[in-house]
Amino acid sequence: MAKRSHSNRALCYVRVSTVEQSKFGFSLDAQEERLRAYCQMTGLEVMELIREEGVSGSIPLGKRPAGARFLERMEAGVGHVVCLKLDRLFRDAEDALRQTKVWDRAEVTLHLVDLGGTSMNTASAMGRMFLTMMAGCAELERNLVAERTASVLAHKKQQGKVYNHTPYGFDRDGDRLVVAVDEMAMVRLMRERREDGWSLAMIADAFNCDNVPGKNGGRWYARTVKNVLENSVYQTVGAGERG
Repeated sequence: MAKRSHSNRALCYVRVSTVEQSKFGFSLDAQEERLRAYCQMTGLEVMELIREEGVSGSIPLGKRPAGARFLERMEAGVGHVVCLKLDRLFRDAEDALRQTKVWDRAEVTLHLVDLGGTSMNTASAMGRMFLTMMAGCAELERNLVAERTASVLAHKKQQGKVYNHTPYGFDRDGDRLVVAVDEMAMVRLMRERREDGWSLAMIADAFNCDNVPGKNGGRWYARTVKNVLENSVYQTVGAGERG
């Protein structure tokens, strides 16, 4: 991005995932209203407001449909990027710091409108330092959530409880997993063949040739065989040996 002179032209970006919208009412309209009010209050001219609906923040900005257009529009000459929160734009700290460094060099100021009742921008050294700290804290929180989720799933597997979709070799009985005898026999056969040197693809092909249905009647592929063999639920519950 070429360096350009300062401008009061602003490019606004709003994003919401379908889960956020349905569960929390975190709508695009509400975000847009906040951003337009902020721009009016601070004297920024809204060149364009780009809306991204139903797209996860885990996807890099440039790979989102509206996000790619947002980056293209940056080349039209803007001095400011306005967004509600950091996680609307970026997937992690590295992504945020890399992109904002590019904007700093181009003399583009990032404005975050909602930081617990206040706002910030990167026009000053203090604002840029605060952004760095905030990006790191946001990534820490995401990592902690991922760790807690993994811990809960591991505990449910160990207790033989339903933790996601019903794995091959089991049926559901309320919130518990119970052994599906015919499927578990196939799990044992799968292990035996793997120990005998069969490749994942060979096991999948043999199951398909023998008309062994996957879960919900699906076909077998190397990756589905791999998922079964690596799923810790068979070891923690011990059903593979008991079934």
